[in-house]
Amino acid sequence: MAQQISIGIAGAGIGGLAAAALLAGEGHRVTLFDQFEAAGPVGSGLMLQETGLAVLGAMGLRAQTEALGTPIARLHGISVDTGRAVLDVRYGALREGLAGLGIQRAALFGLLQEAAVTAGARLVPATRMISADAGAGTLTDAGGGLHGPYDLVIDALGVRSPLSSAPREELAYGALWATLPWPATSAFDRAALEQRYEAARKMAGVMPSGRAAAGAPDSLTYFWSIRADQYEAFRATPLSHWKDAACHLWPETEALLHQITDHDQLTFARYRHRTHPRAVEGRLVHIGDAWHAASPQLGQGANMALLDAYALAHALHGEARIAAALRRFLKIRAGHVRLYQLMTWAFTPVYQSDGALTPWLRDRLAAPMLRLWPAPPLLAGLVAGGFGAPLKKMALKAEC
Repeated sequence: MAQQISIGIAGAGIGGLAAAALLAGEGHRVTLFDQFEAAGPVGSGLMLQETGLAVLGAMGLRAQTEALGTPIARLHGISVDTGRAVLDVRYGALREGLAGLGIQRAALFGLLQEAAVTAGARLVPATRMISADAGAGTLTDAGGGLHGPYDLVIDALGVRSPLSSAPREELAYGALWATLPWPATSAFDRAALEQRYEAARKMAGVMPSGRAAAGAPDSLTYFWSIRADQYEAFRATPLSHWKDAACHLWPETEALLHQITDHDQLTFARYRHRTHPRAVEGRLVHIGDAWHAASPQLGQGANMALLDAYALAHALHGEARIAAALRRFLKIRAGHVRLYQLMTWAFTPVYQSDGALTPWLRDRLAAPMLRLWPAPPLLAGLVAGGFGAPLKKMALKAEC
């Protein structure tokens, strides 16, 4: 951009921090607001795909990120009803050396926060934004304080952002998540995200999630599918009842479950599916889950937020008119967002739903189809996030 502009960002999550680091690094005056006294991550482990890793590479953070994460070469899920593999994604089927990366959310958050501060972004804590004036470029906090005007306002407040529309679809299922030390002896594959299913009503998963800091012990993230309307009953019931059901589904996880001694060790994540109808409104732009929220079935959430942040910085670079830059941002991102929203919406009931027919068909058709060409490279490409050529549109190169 020919001149520096003032930018207000609401929300210090993955997308907000990445946008702050990238835009402040371009010389813009960036103020980042977060509702907490000290900004911090919400949630457990996550998966980075090649798309997200490429963005981190452009930010100079890829090597540090990979040092804290664990490479994941395969996603593998088995139906306990039939003993058949109903999920089998091997990244190497698309390209040798390709892999996802399991990482603790806190570790990625720390890297991005340091990058934002180092780039010159100003972080303002304990300020909860409740509204924005897209025309004036202002933000209003919960105490009635007015912030701005800014040349550009970025909504990175996530799926429950008061600056964007309410989710049209509250998904019936969510999940309980916990990050745990990797057991000294275990049967889990250190290079795979593994899952077990009973129909689509029960699901448990184990994902390698790296380490909190250099030299720290390896960790894994355990997750358990649960209906949102059953969460309060889960909280009110002795933990042993849930552990019995979890062990019955996947006996090998017993060693992990022994580490969980309190309900509060399990973070509940409610899944929502929503695409805000207008990603750009005047001086206001929505990114990440504030624009496009979905269940994590394809492991795209953090990656899509990183892509949005990079695309926005890329669109603003060298463009003197903010409105033109925002149109360019939409041209870069809209097609990729629509495709992955559709694919996630289609995949979710296959693995999380109360239906009987869908999992029955999955158990009988998935196993042979997963082995037939071109399914292996197509599935790997889908999960890696490369469909829709998001990196080519930003002249951003991926690495093997």
